Amino acid sequence: MTRRLLAAAAVLAIVAPGIAAAQAQKPAPATQAAAPAGPSAAHVALAREVVLSSGIARSFDSVIPAFADQIRQQTVSRPELQKDLNEVLKSLEPEMDLQKQRMLNITARIYAEKLTEPELKEIAAFFRSAPGKRYVETQPIVLDQMVQAMQTWTQDVSEYVMVRVRAEMGKRGHQLQ
Repeated sequence: MTRRLLAAAAVLAIVAPGIAAAQAQKPAPATQAAAPAGPSAAHVALAREVVLSSGIARSFDSVIPAFADQIRQQTVSRPELQKDLNEVLKSLEPEMDLQKQRMLNITARIYAEKLTEPELKEIAAFFRSAPGKRYVETQPIVLDQMVQAMQTWTQDVSEYVMVRVRAEMGKRGHQLQ
């Protein structure tokens, strides 16, 4: 689950580079005459398209099955429950799909609040293009490899920093374990 969450965070960092630029272009709240009512339905629909076509929504796909697996693990000592539990979990799938759709809508609204319609149109056009589709197709592989590389890198940097801190503290007369 942690790898998936890291991958989801990485996706957001990779796919949404224009957020900071969009934020920088907005006037400060004090200079705004009236607070907008929020993004229009068309703006949110466009953001939803971006969420779906970018592959970000895939990060929601693993959450519900992970919950079901956790519940199954909790009842592993009661094998007599497995058949009924599996039936109950299967019957809940439509409700869980609604929950996933709810998160999709929340994410779309967040994007609509952070990116303008013209920006979202350009982003959507990219994801409809051949390079955009290829980007989405390779994204899970890239993210998995990136998470693996980050784990190695984190360990290496951690060890390096500790060696350097010990050396510098030694110069100041302090011995660290």
